[in-house]
Amino acid sequence: MTELQIEQLEHQLRTYVTRLEITDPAHDLSHIERVVAAAKQFAHQENGKLAVVIPAAWLHDCISLAKNHPKRHEGSRLAATEALRFLREIGYPEEYLDDISHAIEAHSYSAGIPVRTLEAAIVQDADRIDALGAIGIARCIQVSSSFNARLYSDTDPFGEAREYDDKAFCIDHFYSKLFKLEQTMNTAAAKREARQRTAYMKGFLEQLRHEIGKS
Repeated sequence: MTELQIEQLEHQLRTYVTRLEITDPAHDLSHIERVVAAAKQFAHQENGKLAVVIPAAWLHDCISLAKNHPKRHEGSRLAATEALRFLREIGYPEEYLDDISHAIEAHSYSAGIPVRTLEAAIVQDADRIDALGAIGIARCIQVSSSFNARLYSDTDPFGEAREYDDKAFCIDHFYSKLFKLEQTMNTAAAKREARQRTAYMKGFLEQLRHEIGKS
């Protein structure tokens, strides 16, 4: 794709996404923009097809179900269906649609769909990277606050003698999911970034441990 084609496509995609009724603050326009930026960076580093990566990244959350929604695992499939409807509406080349659909479906952690293309791997990595680092900490607190979870357990803040319960305590989500994401990254570019961001998050917990007198 030429720079002009990319610019024109992204204008159409941004216009569509900004019209969505987004109720989840952790999956808002800012999240989508960060995923797009990371996906483009990884695509350049890994030689992925921008014609697939860019639409999939912009549209990966065009339908997003809440974390506690009973059909959460179906969200990426619904998003893929809506994405293809929109792309066909704007006359996007049919040759890319199957790969775009797969990349959107496979990006979801809860869907558990294995990636079968480099482009799907890139979009999945870009979405998961946004759950790590400083922004990952902020998003985790946002989501936990939405269902009234406490920041940590008073009796056992870091789950050292109990089972993790991330519906009750925000910090538990670091251990039950977020620290595992580094090992799920597909591309070398994402693995490097995930390693750095995970280390930052562990440093945050060490500082928290100090501040609440548990060190």
